[in-house]
Amino acid sequence: MPKDFKKRGRRADDKKRKRDHDDGDAAPKRRRQSDAAQEAPAHDDEPFQDEAIDGVTRPGAMPFYGMLDDDEQEYFKRADEMLELDQFDGPDERTLFVESVYREADGKELKIANSQSCSRLMERLILVSTPKQLKDLFQKFNGHFVHLVQHRFASHCCEALFIQAAPVVTHEARKPDLITPPSSDPNDVVASMENLFLFTLDELEGYLGYLLTERFASHVLRVLLVVLSGQPLERQGNKSTLHSKKKEKVGVPVPEKQDLVLGERKVPQSFTDALQKVINDSVANLDTNYLQMLATHPTGNPTLQLMLKLELTLFGKVKAKDENSIIRKLLPDDPIKEDTPSASFINGLVYDAIGSRLLETILENAPGKLFKSIYRQFFQQRMGSLARNEIAGYVAGRILERLSKDDLDEACRQIIEQIPNLVERNRTAIIKTLIERCVARGVDTVPIAAQLQAAYGGSSGFEITRLLKLGEAPSDDGKSNAKHEQPGADKVHGSLLAQTMMTVEGPLGNLIFDSFTNLGDYMTLRIARDPAASRTLQAALVSPNASVIFRRKVIQQFYGHVGELALDPAGSHVIDSIWEGTAGLAFIRERIAEELAENEAALRESHVGRAVWRNWRMDLYRRRRADWVKQARYTAGNEGFQSFPESNGEMTPPSQGRKTGGHLSAIELARKKWAESQAAKAKLDTEKAKRDAKEAKKESKKEKHERHGSSKGKEKAKASVAAH
Repeated sequence: MPKDFKKRGRRADDKKRKRDHDDGDAAPKRRRQSDAAQEAPAHDDEPFQDEAIDGVTRPGAMPFYGMLDDDEQEYFKRADEMLELDQFDGPDERTLFVESVYREADGKELKIANSQSCSRLMERLILVSTPKQLKDLFQKFNGHFVHLVQHRFASHCCEALFIQAAPVVTHEARKPDLITPPSSDPNDVVASMENLFLFTLDELEGYLGYLLTERFASHVLRVLLVVLSGQPLERQGNKSTLHSKKKEKVGVPVPEKQDLVLGERKVPQSFTDALQKVINDSVANLDTNYLQMLATHPTGNPTLQLMLKLELTLFGKVKAKDENSIIRKLLPDDPIKEDTPSASFINGLVYDAIGSRLLETILENAPGKLFKSIYRQFFQQRMGSLARNEIAGYVAGRILERLSKDDLDEACRQIIEQIPNLVERNRTAIIKTLIERCVARGVDTVPIAAQLQAAYGGSSGFEITRLLKLGEAPSDDGKSNAKHEQPGADKVHGSLLAQTMMTVEGPLGNLIFDSFTNLGDYMTLRIARDPAASRTLQAALVSPNASVIFRRKVIQQFYGHVGELALDPAGSHVIDSIWEGTAGLAFIRERIAEELAENEAALRESHVGRAVWRNWRMDLYRRRRADWVKQARYTAGNEGFQSFPESNGEMTPPSQGRKTGGHLSAIELARKKWAESQAAKAKLDTEKAKRDAKEAKKESKKEKHERHGSSKGKEKAKASVAAH
C-alpha cells in the first residue's frame, strides 16, 4: 500500500518557523558556515515583520546588492584574520594595510557589509579607520541606511560606524580646520561629520516608528540616539539598553582609541534639536494604547526606555507636562488614582519581566511630584511584598533610591520583617540596596544586622560561608557535607551583600569580620580560591573598618600556601590585597615576600604569578632587599606600624599613613614594654654617667689644688734656706 508523501526535514522547518516568529530583542550570534551558504542573497533573509504595531510607515523590500566572488571572499577573510591577530610591526604598517584593504574594497562596501563572512572585516576596518576613511564610508552608505540598519549583518557595521564617528564631531567642533583636510582629488566632497549624521537622520526620518520594533534596526536606532545626546556609548547603567547580551564581540587591539570613543562628549546644538525631533517623530503617530503595548514588547521596550530617559534628563522635568511627551502619553491621567487606566498600566508592569524595566526607568527619572504620587498611591504599603518577588524586587530597589529619610525608615521596617524570607529565596540584592540607602540617609542599621545574624546564623554564630554559598567544611573522610553547589548568580549576590556590610561601621560590619576570624584554614583558603567569594576576602583585608588584629589573624592563615595562591586566578588577587592589608604589620609583609621568593621559578612561568611578582616588587626584593624594606614601610606607614627588630631603618611619620584604631596585639604590647624598659635603662645609664663625670671633675680639681699647694710650700722652704 503506497504511503503518504512526507517532506523530509519538516521538524527542522518547524523549529526554523518558531525561531522566525520569536521576537527576541537580541540579534542572534553570527555563525560561520560553509562557503556555499555564506553568500546567500540578502533578500532571502527578510527582516522580522511585527504586525502588532500598525499605522506606521514601512520601508520597501530589501534590495540585493550582489555577492562577492570566491577570490574576493578569500582575500577579505585573510584581511579579517590579520586585523584580528594584529601582528603588525607597528602602527604605520597597520595603517598601510588598512589603506590597501580599502582600495581593494572600493565599490564593494555594500556587498561586504551584507556578507555573513566578511561583515566582520567591515567592523574591524571601521575600528581602525581615520576620520577621512569614516567620512568616505558614510558617503558610500548614503541612500542605503534604511535598508542597511534592518539587515542582520550590515546593522552591526552601522552601529560601529556611528560609534567611531561620534567623537569626530566633537573634534571638528573644537577645530574647524579638521573639516577640510588637504586633498589632491578635486572631486572629493567636503562635508563635516555633523552634517553626515544629519543626512542619515533625514534618510531615516519617515520610518522611525517602524524602526522602534524592527529586530535589528532598533539596536542601531538606540546607538544613534545616544550619539545625538552626547552620553557615554557603552558605560550605561544597563548595558542591554544598547546591545544584546548575545551580541558578538568584534574588535581589534586598539585600547588607546576606546577611551576616546566611549567617553562622554560635547555635541553641537543641531544634535540636541535633532534628538528632540527624532523622539517626537517616533511617537507622533502612536497613541497611548500603542505606547503601552510597546512597554511589554521585547524589542520596543529598550528603545522606549532610552527615549523616555533622554526626554526627562536632557529636556527637563517640565517636559512631563507636555501633552505630546512620552511620559504623558504613557500616564495620561492627572492625578493618577486607583481606578484610572494609568493605574492599571502601572500595576501590570510591576510583575512583568519586560515591562518592569520601563517602570524602573519611570521611577528613576520622573519628576519628584509624579514619583511621590506613584509611590504613595501604589507602593507605600507594599514594599515588603514587592521585595519578596523576583521581578518586583528590582522595582522596589529603584523606589528605595529616591525615598526621603522618613519614608525610607517606614519602608525599612516593612522589608526587615521579610529578611528571613528574602534570605531563603536568595533575594539579597534588595537587602544590599536597603543597607546602602540607610547609610546614605542616616537610618539605623542595627535591626538589619540582627535579622541577618539570625538568618545566616549557625552553631558558631553568623556564618559567612552560608552567605557566600560555599557549603560546609569537609568531614573527617574528606567529603563535603554540602549536597550541591549553588548557582553562580547567588554567590555573586551574596558576595556583593557581604562587601556592602563591611562598609558599615558597627554591628553590621562586625558580623563579617568576626565570621572570617572564626573560619578555619581550610575554609579561608577555599574562599580565597573561589572567584566570587574571594572578592569579599579582598574587600575585608583592605577595609578601613578592619582592625589590625583581624587582618593579622586572617593573613597568618595563608602561611605555607602563599605560593599556590599566587598561581590561582582568584587567589592571586587576595595575595595582591595582602600588600595593603599588612599596613602596620611589617613583619607579616616580609614573611609573605619570603614565601613568594621561595616560589620564584613557578611564579615566573605563570601569567598570573608574574602579575603578583610585579605587584609585590619582588625584583627589588631580590636585588636590594634593604631598599625594598624601606619602600614597603613608606607605603604602609601608620601609627600602628611596627619595624623589624633587627632593622635600623627610619620610621615613617604617623601622619603619612592611615590610623588602625589603636588596637595592639600581645606581641606589639610586649615590644612596646621592651622599648620602654630599654629607654628607661638608657636614661638611668645616662644619669649615672653624668654623676660619675661630675665626681671625676671634682676629684681632678681637688688633686690639682693639692699639687698647687705643695709646690708653694717647697718654694718657701727653699727661700728660708737661702736666707740662713
